[in-house]
Amino acid sequence: MALELASLADLDRLPADEIIDVRAPSEYAEDHLPGAVNLPVLSDAERARVGTIYVQEDRFRARRIGAALVARNAAAHLEGPLADRGGGWRPLVYCWRGGQRSGAFAAILGQIGWRVEVIAGGYRAFRRLVVRALYDDVLPFRLILVDGMTGTGKTELLGHLAGAGAQVVDLEGLAAHRGSVFGAVAGGQPAQKLFESRLAMALARLDPARPVFAEAESAKVGARILPPSVWAAMKRAAHVRLEAPMAARADYLARAYADLTADPAALGAVLEKLVPYHGRAQVAAWQGMAQAGDFAALAGELMAAHYDPRYAKSAARRGAPAGVVRLERLGPEEFDRAARRILAEVGG
Repeated sequence: MALELASLADLDRLPADEIIDVRAPSEYAEDHLPGAVNLPVLSDAERARVGTIYVQEDRFRARRIGAALVARNAAAHLEGPLADRGGGWRPLVYCWRGGQRSGAFAAILGQIGWRVEVIAGGYRAFRRLVVRALYDDVLPFRLILVDGMTGTGKTELLGHLAGAGAQVVDLEGLAAHRGSVFGAVAGGQPAQKLFESRLAMALARLDPARPVFAEAESAKVGARILPPSVWAAMKRAAHVRLEAPMAARADYLARAYADLTADPAALGAVLEKLVPYHGRAQVAAWQGMAQAGDFAALAGELMAAHYDPRYAKSAARRGAPAGVVRLERLGPEEFDRAARRILAEVGG
C-alpha cells in the first residue's frame, strides 16, 4: 500500500514504527526523511554498475543483476539490523521515487508477514514539500531576530527564550555551524538539502499564530545557504539587539569556543584565514596571543579589528531595533532575565 504525503506535518503522524530509506548511502547522506534509517538494497557501487549495464548494454540483464543484488542485500538486513523485529512491527519504506527498490524490499517484508507500506513518490514527494515550504510559499510566521555584536550570546539567549516558552528556530544548530570563520563544529555541516529538510521540519512544527525567534544571520550559515522564503522573512523581520561590554564579550567567547582554544593547530589554521583581511604581521601577533593562551585578549582584538566594524555596517542596513537589552555580564541568570524581558516587551 502506498502512503501519500500531503504536508510536512504528516511526517509526525506516520502510521509506522520505523522509516526505512533503501537508497544508496550517498543518496541518504545528501538528504533523507527525518528519523529514517538507511538500509540500502543497492550500494553506491552496485547502483552505478546496474545503471551502466541498463544504459549501455541490456536492460533485461540489468534488471536480473539488480534483483539478485537486492535479494542479497535484503537478506543481510533481515539477518542483521532487522533480526529482532517482532511480528507486529510496521515499517514504512521509500526510495528515490517510490519505484523498484522500495517496492522490491517492501514485497519481501510483506511476504514475511509485516504490515509494510511505501511512500508514494518516494523521497521526491518529500523533497517537493520542502521546496514548496522554503522556496515557493511565503513563510507564514512573524519572525523576530535576536541581533547583536559578536560575543553577546545570541545563540545562548535563544535557548533561554525557548525555555521560557517562546518559539525558536536555531539556524546555527540546524546548519551545524556557529556562523563565523571560527564557527566550524565537529562532524562538519550537513548537505544543503539535508539542512533544508531539517529547517522545513522545524518550521512545520511551529504555530503560525505566534512569533518565532531566530538569530540574525547573513544569507549563509557557514557554507549552507538560507532558502529564499526564510531569507525574505528575515529581511523584513523586526529585531531585538543585545549589547554587552567588550570585556564581558571577550570572556564569553573564550568560554564558548573552548573546543577551538583547546586545539592550537585548529585555532592557528583559522587565524591564517584572516591574513587577506589584516596582513601577515597582524595575524602573526594574534597567533602569538593564541600560543600564549591569552584567549580573552585575543577575542577582544579580533572583535575590535574584524567583527565589530562588519557588524556596524550590517546594523546600519537593518535600521532601528524593536528593543535593546543591555547585559553587563553574560551568564545563565542574565540570559534568563533578558529572555523574560524580551517576551514581556515584544510578545511570544
